[in-house]
Order: sequence, then structure tokens, then C-alpha cells
Amino acid sequence: MHNPVIYEQLNACAAACNACYASCLNEDDVAMMARCIELNRDCAEVCLLAASLVARDSENADNMLALCANLCTACAEECEKHSQDHCKRCAQVCRACAELCQSPAH
Repeated sequence: MHNPVIYEQLNACAAACNACYASCLNEDDVAMMARCIELNRDCAEVCLLAASLVARDSENADNMLALCANLCTACAEECEKHSQDHCKRCAQVCRACAELCQSPAH
């Protein structure tokens, strides 16, 4: 398996994105949160797939980690546009995940 730290970070990012997604659905203006919700869902799903590929040391893991880094960055950028605590937490976790996914030591 690739570095187990990346596996843990990918799962933590998926959890943070799912929590943010669920919290966004409870906001007063859900329409304002639509892009955040979409990116949260996409990021969570890609992070879980990447974690699966990493866990089994798939030859496609590096390609998926590159995609994951891009999606985590996009999700973080969107979450940073919002003042809600769940968005701030999600952005921090997504930034950390993107950085680790881009690391040559993953």
C-alpha cells in the first residue's frame, strides 16, 4: 500500500465533505450552497475511490490522487467562500488532503 497516512487523510477528507454536505442542506439558503454541496459530494466520492485504490496499491492510484488533489482544491476554494464553521473545517481538511495527494511521497 502507498503511505498509510494518505489513506487516512483521504478518508478524513471524505468524512469532512460528507459532514459539510449534510450541514449545507440544513442552511436557510440552500440554493446559495448548491455549488458547495455538489463539490462536497464529488470530493467525498473521489476521495473514497482514491482511498480504495491506494489500499490495494492499484497501478491507477497515482492518477486518481492527481484528480483528487484537483477536486480537493476546488472544494476548498468553494468552501472558503462561505462563513459557516462546517465549510471552514471542510476547506482545511480539503487543503491538507490536496497537499498530501500532490506529495511525491504518497
